[in-house]
Amino acid sequence: MKEEQHLSVVDPVTVGLADWEIWQTAQRLSRRTIEERLRVVRQFHVESGVQPAFAEALDVVRWMAGHEGWSDSTTVTYSSYLSAWFRWLNVTDRRPDNPMVKVGTPRAPEREPRPIADRDVPKLLSTRMWGSTRVMILLALLAGLRVHEIAHVRGEDFDLVAGLLWVRGKGRKVKSVPLHPILREIAANEMPLEGYWFPMRGCPSEPMLAKSVSDVVGRAMRRAGVRGTPHSLRHWYATALHDDGNDIRVVQELMRHKSISSTQVYTRVTDARRREAVAGLDLM
Repeated sequence: MKEEQHLSVVDPVTVGLADWEIWQTAQRLSRRTIEERLRVVRQFHVESGVQPAFAEALDVVRWMAGHEGWSDSTTVTYSSYLSAWFRWLNVTDRRPDNPMVKVGTPRAPEREPRPIADRDVPKLLSTRMWGSTRVMILLALLAGLRVHEIAHVRGEDFDLVAGLLWVRGKGRKVKSVPLHPILREIAANEMPLEGYWFPMRGCPSEPMLAKSVSDVVGRAMRRAGVRGTPHSLRHWYATALHDDGNDIRVVQELMRHKSISSTQVYTRVTDARRREAVAGLDLM
């Protein structure tokens, strides 16, 4: 009897997270989002010593206050993950309240695009690197793909007749991006027509990890002496589109942003333009 009772005792964190994972999968959330949410809840459990299912507002506040090194965006993101967790517990009648209501929502930082400099584009592309690395960089520069989207690119995603690349982005939404002539040439003559373009080493049926793509591109950027992150290449794509005079709605569609407010950060006046405007003042 005692043995049966012992076997029936299960860690409530494990049970809760397993059920939440299934629920999120049924909601068709991306695997990447689900895994990040689960990771943060587990991190809260390990670092606070509090079972997440039973945490109070003060437990969350103490945990967040203990991470002064977090950036504002990280704090906002982690807070949203915990809010989703407690909201699910509340909706599924696992607890009567949502402690995040008392914690409040951290102020989101005002985001600004950080594209690589125009002069750094040819500098980066002229640097010696593997052919596959160059293709990754071109997918970011000429199609605005995120690193996890690059990792999942397949030959079947390209419609060479229509000149389109079909991208599975955030929330599993699939949208098309017009193919730049350079990418069209690469898809037709250099890369496989079927399967992953960047498969996991030793496992061609699985895609490369997004972090691996980020590491590969990041190393190429550092060798070239180009400041920024792999995501800065996507920022360059949006900034270049806007600076070329394209309408903000066009840029939104090409960036595959759900809200135009996400795109509007690229319409802000740059320091270079402000300096040019002031320098152009004529008192005569």
